[in-house]
Amino acid sequence: MLTLGSNRRSPKGVLLLEDGSCFEGEAVAPGTRFGEVVFNTSMTGYQEILTDPSYRGQIVVMTQPHMGNYGMSDEADESRQPWVEGFLARQFSTVAPRGEALPEYLSRHGLPAIEGIDTRALVRRLRRNGCLKGVMTTERTDVEALAEELAAFPSMSGRSLVDEVSCKEPYELGPLAGEARFHLAVYDFGVKANILRHLQARGARLTVLPAHTSAAECLGLGVDGVVLSNGPGDPEPLASIQQNVAELVASNIPLFGICLGHQLLALALGGRTVKLKFGHHGGNQPVRDIATGQVTITSQNHGFAVVPESLPESCTATDINLNDGTLEGFAVTDRPVFAVQYHPEAAPGPQDASGLFDRFLAVVGDRAGAHP
Repeated sequence: MLTLGSNRRSPKGVLLLEDGSCFEGEAVAPGTRFGEVVFNTSMTGYQEILTDPSYRGQIVVMTQPHMGNYGMSDEADESRQPWVEGFLARQFSTVAPRGEALPEYLSRHGLPAIEGIDTRALVRRLRRNGCLKGVMTTERTDVEALAEELAAFPSMSGRSLVDEVSCKEPYELGPLAGEARFHLAVYDFGVKANILRHLQARGARLTVLPAHTSAAECLGLGVDGVVLSNGPGDPEPLASIQQNVAELVASNIPLFGICLGHQLLALALGGRTVKLKFGHHGGNQPVRDIATGQVTITSQNHGFAVVPESLPESCTATDINLNDGTLEGFAVTDRPVFAVQYHPEAAPGPQDASGLFDRFLAVVGDRAGAHP
C-alpha cells in the first residue's frame, strides 16, 4: 500500500505478538519498541492519544483506518511529549492541511509507526485473546531473537509507570480569567493538560504535585480540594501513593479521582483492582448513572478496573459501564470524596461528562464557603 501523498513504497514494518502471530506492513516512522498492544476506537484525536501519559508502555492500534488527515497542532498536546510506544493504523496521511504531518511528527519523536497491516484482524485477535505483549520494528528481521526478548519483557500487570510520567517538581497554574476562586492541588500521576484547563477555566488556581508528594505536604498548602489524576500502569504496586491518598481521605478534604486516581482511591479505601481483558480505550464508552439512569458517552483509557464488591460499606457505586458492567464511579457516603474511571475532560471524545468538574467545585465551594 502506498502512503497517502507518497509515490514510493515504504520499507517493511513488523508487529510480533507474544502468541506468535506476526503482522506485516510498511514503515511510516522508524524504530523498534516493546509494549502492551491495545486498540483505540476513537474516530479522531490521534494527537491527544499520542500525548496522553496514560499510554506509557503501550503500543496503540487505531480501529479508524485513516490517521493524520488534519495534521498536528501544538494546542492539541495533552502533555510535553508523546508517550505511546508505537502507533499502528491501516493508512497514514502525509498530507497535512495544518501544521506538521503525522508521519513527520512520529519520526521526529522517535516513535515507530506502521501502516498497511490488517488492523481489523489484529483488533479481532486482541478482542478474542485480550491485550498481548508485542514488539514492533522497522529495523530488525531477526524474528526468533525478537520473540525471545518479547517473552522476557514484563507484562503490564505489576508495572509501576507513574514515576516515568509525573512532574519532578511542583508548579503553579493560575485561572484562565479573573481572580482565583479556589486553590486546588492536582496530583500528577500522568495528568492530561485538558484536565488542568477545565479546572482553570472554572476559576481554580492549581498547584500540580509530583506523584509521591506526601499528604502532609499537600495539606500544608492550605488547598480547598485535591484532584487525583489519570496515569499509566498498574495501581497495585503504588503502595506509598495509596497511603497518601488514605491520609487525604481521613483529612476530610474534598477529593476527586479520575481514571488511575479512581483506582488508587479505591485501593486506599481497602478495595481491589483487576486487569481487564482488553481494557477500555476510546471515545465511545457508554456509562450509566445508577441513581438517575442517565447514559453518558465517555472517553476512556485504562486497562484495570475496581472490583465493586471489594469496596467498604462507606462507598456507593455511582456509575457502571454498559458494555461490560464494570464499575465506572463511586462516592464515599460520609466524606466529600468521589471518583470516576472515565475522562470527564474528554480529550479526545464527547463532552457529556464535563459537568463533573462543576460538581466537584460545588463541593469545594460549599466546604470553602465560596459557592461557584
